[in-house]
Amino acid sequence: MAESSLTGAQRTFLRGRGQRLDAALKIGRDGVTPALNAELDRLLRAQELVKVRFVNADRDERAALCERLAAEVACECVGAVGHTALFFRQNPNPADRQYSFEA
Repeated sequence: MAESSLTGAQRTFLRGRGQRLDAALKIGRDGVTPALNAELDRLLRAQELVKVRFVNADRDERAALCERLAAEVACECVGAVGHTALFFRQNPNPADRQYSFEA
């Protein structure tokens, strides 16, 4: 797994915010596709924090899918519980950021 640029406190903060989110994407039997990657990329640009639900995937497969999505879409999986995972990518434009961690 790649080294994270987020601290533990930042991950905890984002997981807390993610509890109130509904799953924006559902990954089914087709798994990770280019269309799914494009949609996740679009959502991350717009929202920065996106909840994804895995349907019909066992525990090991979910962990592998989280790593694959994070690598392919250049984001971070900040938490995964059960059939849901939370992905984060900070907006490169400081004016458009919803979550800012600079002190």
